[in-house]
Amino acid sequence: MTVEILYFDGCPSFEQIVPRVRDLARDAGAQVVLRVIETLEAAEAEQFLGSPTIRVDGRDIDPTAASRTDFGLKCRLYRDGTEHSAVPPEAWIRAALEGRDA
Repeated sequence: MTVEILYFDGCPSFEQIVPRVRDLARDAGAQVVLRVIETLEAAEAEQFLGSPTIRVDGRDIDPTAASRTDFGLKCRLYRDGTEHSAVPPEAWIRAALEGRDA
């Protein structure tokens, strides 16, 4: 299993979430790969919804990601019900690592 963290340089949210993702991935026996997105063209090609984007085996951990098309070089805002955060809920990461929907 591979966990990708896509980001752009200078994103404070990326720096905040990396240690937690690494811990959860290690516990699940998964490998973490960091991928920097540097251009708008790369953002569109990668379907990058903003920094940080976390994917497990190529699938975004955000349950709403598949229906979104707002790709670009920007900070990402995660919405979980009425809550908003610059990092995804840990429950979403755990669910993706366990192969289930959040």
